Amino acid sequence: MNPIVGIGELLWDIYPDGHKVAGGAPFNFAFHCHQLGHPAVIVSRVGDDELGRELLEEVRRLGLSDAFIQTDSAHPTGTVQVVLDDQSVPTYSITEGVAWDHIEWNSQLERLSGEAAAVCFGSLAQRSGTSRDTIQKTLSAARFGPGGYAYRIFDVNLRQHYYDKQRITWSLDRSHTVKVNEAELGVLAALFGWSGTSIREWVTELFRFSAAETRLVIVTRGKDGCDLYPERGEPLHQPAAPARVVDTVGAGDAFTAAMVCFHLEGRFLDAAQFASSYAARVCEYPGGTPRINREEVERAAFGSS
Repeated sequence: MNPIVGIGELLWDIYPDGHKVAGGAPFNFAFHCHQLGHPAVIVSRVGDDELGRELLEEVRRLGLSDAFIQTDSAHPTGTVQVVLDDQSVPTYSITEGVAWDHIEWNSQLERLSGEAAAVCFGSLAQRSGTSRDTIQKTLSAARFGPGGYAYRIFDVNLRQHYYDKQRITWSLDRSHTVKVNEAELGVLAALFGWSGTSIREWVTELFRFSAAETRLVIVTRGKDGCDLYPERGEPLHQPAAPARVVDTVGAGDAFTAAMVCFHLEGRFLDAAQFASSYAARVCEYPGGTPRINREEVERAAFGSS
């Protein structure tokens, strides 16, 4: 199988009690694709410091390669302060001017891009010119597959003030699938001045505004499940799977990974149900990269023996 690529931020999530967990949406995504049985890599950059060395060690411990994680002697390893509310929903304070803001394009990354089965990217790593340019070149070079391009997923992930119309427009225009949560969709509606007040009206605006290539919009709604909007045809609602929530860090990334893996396996009709169950399991553990048994989730989702 050709590799699935997550490109963007790799960092330490630091909790109020001081403990830290390897994180960043593209990294969480790549980890879960790997855990679900697909070759997956994270493309990012860490500092030439103790936090960076620890982070590379943790990446390897979790079973991923660090071959596409660059080392930066001028900028520190990324960190994020995580605070959970009384519903175990996280908010993030993201350090600026860190290594993953400076991911460089090189021949190694060009070769990887040409072999990629899928590329997942978000808005946060596009806050800096260097990483944004590398993400753009990666998507342009990702031409594996019968359609001429790798499967490209824009997992919106709006964070703080690190987004604008231009970057969002560019990302929508180059995506086959867009995943956005309900609150983020409202932010986009205000940003672009879309008419209407309902999710469906905003998704219609998104299709018109964005890409000829966008074929599916996924709107996640927390405990209310998710809605899948194909470019043509009726939307599908997938209820949330029950969970004993510890925290929701990484649950959205796990959902995206499950959807992508099932898409690549040709299991389109099963994807949302499995992804919902898989993300629910992730919520039952602290941090975004818990060990989850795929077969157990499939049995729970589909009742198979």
